[in-house]
Amino acid sequence: MRFGLFGSATARHGGPDVDSGQGYKQFIDYNIEAEALGYHSTFLVEHHFTGFGQVSASLSLLTWLAAKTKTLRLGTAVLVLPWHNPVLVAEQAATIDLLSGGRLDFGVGKGYRHNEFAGFCVPIEEADARFNESLDVIVKSWTAKQRFSHQGKYWRFEDIIVEPPTAQKPHPPIWMGAGSPDSIRQVAARGYNLLLDQFASFETVAERIAIFKAAVEARGRVFDPMEVGVARAFYVAKDAADKEIALERRMEAQRRLAAISNPPGGKSKASIMTFSDTREASEESALYGTPDEIADKLGKLRALGVEYVLLNGGGLVGHAEDSLRRFAREVMPGFGAEARARVVG
Repeated sequence: MRFGLFGSATARHGGPDVDSGQGYKQFIDYNIEAEALGYHSTFLVEHHFTGFGQVSASLSLLTWLAAKTKTLRLGTAVLVLPWHNPVLVAEQAATIDLLSGGRLDFGVGKGYRHNEFAGFCVPIEEADARFNESLDVIVKSWTAKQRFSHQGKYWRFEDIIVEPPTAQKPHPPIWMGAGSPDSIRQVAARGYNLLLDQFASFETVAERIAIFKAAVEARGRVFDPMEVGVARAFYVAKDAADKEIALERRMEAQRRLAAISNPPGGKSKASIMTFSDTREASEESALYGTPDEIADKLGKLRALGVEYVLLNGGGLVGHAEDSLRRFAREVMPGFGAEARARVVG
């Protein structure tokens, strides 16, 4: 089983006694330690206009992290393509891939938060079409051997060649965030890797992997479970009471997410927002508890076909580092020789 990280840094608004960069510095240190402990990757989210400081410029932060690490895979989960000039994204991503020695995992998605589309004045109804056109332009930017032009519905480019070239050929691995059956099949049709969200139940995870596997095999390819990354919130608790407090914090965060994602007077139709707002559902989808409790849930995920888990959270500053270390030393060795050797070594 392979383990990576998934999540975000935070940068609070500045003031006389506030260091807005402190959250970014802590995030970098956290990932440097994760690499030393044997974690395989880190995937950064992209979000805007939250008011609580989530990462907005994930490619910039990954560039800094690339300079501080040697083996950690550097992922985006996800870059929301409907908001970006695809050629500029292709150039920036290629630069990270080149400077990092080919460590970029390029995760992309359509977006789902109402407040972000509203803030950018991009109609959310255009998300699918904008995403597909942008992704096509990015892939062509990385693979075209000669100059090309593009005349699309949303973007036009004339006689361009994108530089620098990517280190990975033909381009960095592309991961797509998806949850609905049609979207999952689209990922398989494009031949890319699949990212699944952290809120889905065991049953839903199993259904989505089955859809992806069937679609991959229907195209004559061999299904590789490492091409599916499943995000899960995690927290290595001190005791039962500590676990309960952590679960309450998680439910508060989920409600805050709903508040900024849903349109006025309505509810987001995105698959990521279909989770149940109950304590039981929150606990089922999260890896919270003692190392033995977490290992039991990982065993259930593995039985469903999950082999690549992306861990989100770990707790508040201070305890997050403790969760990271305890998970590496007390959980990871039971799920793969590679993790055991790196932790012991």
